[in-house]
Amino acid sequence: MDRYFFISGDLDDMDSVEKELENAGVTTAQIHVLSKDDEGVACRDLHEVNAFMKTDVVRSGLRGAILGVVAAISVLLFAHYSSATENIGWLPFVFLSIVLLGFCTWEGGFFGFQVPNAQFKQFEEVLAQGWHVFFVDVNERQLPVLQGVTDRHRGLKPAGIGSSSPHWVIGWQNNFQKFVHWAP
Repeated sequence: MDRYFFISGDLDDMDSVEKELENAGVTTAQIHVLSKDDEGVACRDLHEVNAFMKTDVVRSGLRGAILGVVAAISVLLFAHYSSATENIGWLPFVFLSIVLLGFCTWEGGFFGFQVPNAQFKQFEEVLAQGWHVFFVDVNERQLPVLQGVTDRHRGLKPAGIGSSSPHWVIGWQNNFQKFVHWAP
């Protein structure tokens, strides 16, 4: 799957594009709108980017986890080669490794909450100018549908291609939406 970005100044046009894509089989979980005008997005019932996606928490958390793994391995290697385990055992070192892994992951995620998503940094200037970013995650089978719909809407300007959410995440979101509509 790839993520196709578009820029537009017209939320009403984005609303009609979203409806056309949904009618053509693209699910709501694949469509997102990034805008500084949260009220305008909400009143048109557009699928806005959630606060979690606007931050870089996942990417930073993974970086923190990698650092945590390195720190944990370092502690365990120190314990092994220093012969400290003969006197006090492995338990304190294993516990310290687990704590370091958890702390580094948590701290990385905490840092990520304070930083905008790396994929959206390229749009900070156009968002500040009042434009809106519309992006869709599509597979090769859905690409002709996306191209057909976006070609009919001249207000949408192509703004690039990026990596999309994993297909299993989109599948989970689709199943969750089905459950929400089914549940009382």
